Amino acid sequence: MSTFKLKKGYNLNLQGGITTSTVATAPAPRQCAVVPDDFYGVIPRLDKKAGETVAAGEPLYHDKTHEAIKVVSPVSGVVKAVNRGDRRKIESIVIECDGSTGVIRHDPGADAKATLLESGLWAMMRQRPYDIVPNPDVVPRDIFVTCFDSAPLAPSLTTVLGDKQQYINKGVEVLSSLTSGKVYMGCRPDEVIEAPGAETNTFEGPHPAGNVGVQINNVKPVNKGETVWALDVVTLARIGELFTTGTVSFDTLVAVDGSEVVTPQYVKATMGCPVADLVAGNIADDNGKTKRYISGNVLTGTQVDAATGFLRAPYRQLTVIPEVDHPDEFMGWASLSPKKFSIYRDFTGWLLGRNKKAVKMDARIQGGERAIVMSGEYDRMLPMDIYAEFLIKAIIAFDIDKMEQLGIYEVAPEDFALAEYADTSKLELQRIVREGLDKMRKEVE
Repeated sequence: MSTFKLKKGYNLNLQGGITTSTVATAPAPRQCAVVPDDFYGVIPRLDKKAGETVAAGEPLYHDKTHEAIKVVSPVSGVVKAVNRGDRRKIESIVIECDGSTGVIRHDPGADAKATLLESGLWAMMRQRPYDIVPNPDVVPRDIFVTCFDSAPLAPSLTTVLGDKQQYINKGVEVLSSLTSGKVYMGCRPDEVIEAPGAETNTFEGPHPAGNVGVQINNVKPVNKGETVWALDVVTLARIGELFTTGTVSFDTLVAVDGSEVVTPQYVKATMGCPVADLVAGNIADDNGKTKRYISGNVLTGTQVDAATGFLRAPYRQLTVIPEVDHPDEFMGWASLSPKKFSIYRDFTGWLLGRNKKAVKMDARIQGGERAIVMSGEYDRMLPMDIYAEFLIKAIIAFDIDKMEQLGIYEVAPEDFALAEYADTSKLELQRIVREGLDKMRKEVE
């Protein structure tokens, strides 16, 4: 076991963290939804049309390029709608639940790869390079499992696991059979998870220490021509459960938190359930002020509608923050008020220790897009052996040679989320990285 002490990064301490150990239970959902954008790299071809019945665990669609990759329904019922956007892109598939508890069964003794593909769990993993659903035709050099989430207000993955920890050993055994290398597990020093056949490493330091990309870079970086797979420990346990019981569990424990939640808590729910079911009766009134609902954390999550939205993959967290807390604030972002927060010493609040206290933030950007200033602030937020600012400039210019030399194959958009928050230039770094990866994929493959 190796210990990695990471100094770069920042822990954004937001109000609304979970302090109670009680777990609430959401009502049985009347509808659930699957959003293809959550499974990046899969081009959907429908297996079920509107009006057709579907069982829990039955494929809703498969990948156009690799037909063996399936995305399945988390519930039994009838496909109510296939919502499409521009150029007939499938934006969501809504299933009207029938209340059945039956789940499609698989043979635990069957071929591991074929079973993962058919069960839908394959789509829950990602590969480096490109941060997409893994190509089933490629044998990974290694497989990396992150056992903790360091993002703001993120749930404890050991809590989300619950009694599913018993399936971790089996999950490692299955993954070990799919790689020519090792299975690596990255843990916090105080929450070490060890399993036969896996190499466990511990990571100390602020966010993004829990990002699997950061762990890969520090343990065994990805070189050109190599492929590794990445997943979290909850997905690992689901894989172990599949090959133990023959079924996939579509229940999940969701951390419902944020400054606008009256009682931040864990809620037991179903994957893809309505957001309204998770927050019913638990949102602060605040005289009708607008709130932003984020499926995921505030850095990488997806904004969803409180009334009509659904919980998005990976189905672990729902964060609620103010949309605009003080729209008429004197001097706006340029205010010198001690109540203002900055990770830098730009406001007088740091003299009063405000940076050490939990803060309430809204969704404003507070400032416009500017030219890139080579100040090293990206590097301070990214504990990877990568020149982040130079890489971003190479992506914008689409200089393929420099992109390769600067580590484009090692990164994912989430690795730049904290740098995007800290960026004084207000650039959409995650979007830039995503577009760069997509262009590289088209150019190289």
